[in-house]
Amino acid sequence: MRAEDDDAGGGEFVGARLDAGLRAARFASPPSADEFAAAVEPRNAPAVFRGVVKDWTASSRWDPRRGGLDYLREKVGPDVDVEAMMSSTGHVLVPFSKFMNSCKSYLRCPNASSDSPKAQEILKEPASSEEGCSSSLESCDQVYLAQVSILNTENKERCSLEVLKEDIQEPTFLRGKPFSSINIWMNRAHLRSSTHYDPHHNLLCVVAGCKKVTLWPPSSSPYLYPMPVYGEASNHSSVSIEEPDYSRYTRARYMKEYSERVILNCGDALFIPEGWYHQVDSDDLTIAINFWWKSRIMNEMQNKMVQENSVSCSKGTTVCQPTDEESGGPEQLKQKQVNSDSSDKKDSPLQTLEPSTLQALYELISLVHNSAEMVSQNEITEPTSQDAYCKQSNGSKKIAADDSSLLEKDPIAKIILPLKPLELQSMLLAMARTFPRTLEALVLNMLGPIGAEILTRKFDEMDQQATKEQQSEFYKTFYSVFDDQYAAMDALLNGKEMFSFQVFQSVLRQYIGVHADRPK
Repeated sequence: MRAEDDDAGGGEFVGARLDAGLRAARFASPPSADEFAAAVEPRNAPAVFRGVVKDWTASSRWDPRRGGLDYLREKVGPDVDVEAMMSSTGHVLVPFSKFMNSCKSYLRCPNASSDSPKAQEILKEPASSEEGCSSSLESCDQVYLAQVSILNTENKERCSLEVLKEDIQEPTFLRGKPFSSINIWMNRAHLRSSTHYDPHHNLLCVVAGCKKVTLWPPSSSPYLYPMPVYGEASNHSSVSIEEPDYSRYTRARYMKEYSERVILNCGDALFIPEGWYHQVDSDDLTIAINFWWKSRIMNEMQNKMVQENSVSCSKGTTVCQPTDEESGGPEQLKQKQVNSDSSDKKDSPLQTLEPSTLQALYELISLVHNSAEMVSQNEITEPTSQDAYCKQSNGSKKIAADDSSLLEKDPIAKIILPLKPLELQSMLLAMARTFPRTLEALVLNMLGPIGAEILTRKFDEMDQQATKEQQSEFYKTFYSVFDDQYAAMDALLNGKEMFSFQVFQSVLRQYIGVHADRPK
């Protein structure tokens, strides 16, 4: 196995601020399954494999410019419907043969076009004849196949194109991976995807045409402004690639500096780790196959951990789910940071943590995932911070004044209390740099009065043991993960206020039997 030199030429580039350890490795020949599992996947960074699928039947027979459309139409047959995507209306059910004919029409006259409404009407009409469908779909540039299943372990009924599995092979270095799905992606005209991330590891294989993929690590989330929680596109960026509104998304002006773009030609494959943002430009008549599988981290988590659609943390939401790569036991968390390239190797935030601190980090991440899963099962209304604290207070039993009883009411407080101040500081820095969205969810949506009190006390103890420069660097990093830093400060201060009120209320109840209302 030989890694190619990192070449930013030919349309590829690497952002100036992208850490060397996060840059995509290039491989001229495929690794073995053991090499991929030991040196590529744990690195949690993209990897490009040149020519790895060039020997597939799909790579030689599916090319639209070499008779591939007729081959695919014949192989799938006339009676198979697939879900096509339209940029304006979303999913539309269309015969696969009809889509192939429309691609043939586009191949003959790529510049012919008409308006999108006409294309919508055509796709909704029942197909009376294939020739008629071909001519009428001639202009449907924005109709494409996205994530049409060839294999789907969670829903076998969705495998409308299972017959195509005969033309692809499982890459040798993925042997033994628990694939959740294998899908086909195909577009007629040039197509640009939105910027988004997926909850599983992904191997994207190009069998015809060309794709240009821009990548961002999970830590770049603040520059990409994820969409609001509970929306259908919660794993997508709010920032338009074509026309970014820097007046509204001020940090987005730096997003290119933290990105990398790679170009995939026929036969090439790209490993995109779970949680990595990516935006894809596809040339005309490009076809790709992708494999999705759960990472080892996810497989080793309990079934109750969230395994679908990591939800973005955004201002004004109630609960935020971290990306799926923000899961796993302490050893898996540390293993994620192993860099196979010794020239790029340096101590990562996770590698510097003590075992007990790493265990505390794992427990906090698990807690956020568990909470997100429970909330996602119910309809949520958005409370104010004060309302949220009041509900927590009203819903609990009497709170005794002693710390042991208080801690039982707040699992976050129970986790962080045993940590020494500088251990907690190291853990919070690791979260800010590696799991920023989990940290944001923790502070804004899960930190209760007791946790807020203990955390701010720990902050005071940290300040006593650090220089002014160290204090400044810590708070700068800590608050950088929040879209609204004042909201984070308010959450901590409101929590402290609520804690004081709960203790005062408990004393009144215990000694004079008086109930006090929280001041407004």
